[in-house]
Amino acid sequence: MIRDNQRSYGWATIGIHWLTALVVVALFALGYWMLTLSYYDPWYRLGPWWHKSVGILLLALTVARVVWRAANKKPELIGSRFEQIGAHLGHLLLYVLLLLTMVSGYLISTADGRGISVFDWFEVPALITSIPAQEDLAGEVHWYSALALVILAGGHSLMALKHHFLDKQNTLKRMLKPQK
Repeated sequence: MIRDNQRSYGWATIGIHWLTALVVVALFALGYWMLTLSYYDPWYRLGPWWHKSVGILLLALTVARVVWRAANKKPELIGSRFEQIGAHLGHLLLYVLLLLTMVSGYLISTADGRGISVFDWFEVPALITSIPAQEDLAGEVHWYSALALVILAGGHSLMALKHHFLDKQNTLKRMLKPQK
């Protein structure tokens, strides 16, 4: 089952969810590690190249995910009305932080007017370069939105575990394998 239905997420949503989670954690770890690199470290240029390339691909995946989500029926939320509202707001905030982090990363990387090479396969052009102190401003937004994203994703994970182990609900199971 590829598509979502009222009872369960399909393989497409499940795959995108876990790939996004893995990539967000990896990009955060790589970005944090890059802060420690010296100018003469071989990863000083290679780390950002990987970070930007994977970040652009994640942005494309996230846009596809939003389109997929809009085109599919979502499974009904489980839990109390309060938990359902919290889940809705939490998911919305995750999407906002994902997009904010990636757009600010793009603005950092293109502030000097150069595009972003994605694994030397293609280049994403610099479209916005006229924001005063663009690199610095976008850098601050990128750092804090990425930090907030990782913290919120951690809370999201803890809530999934709470629903699974304490409440004995199938919330987590629905994101591991489509339910019939």
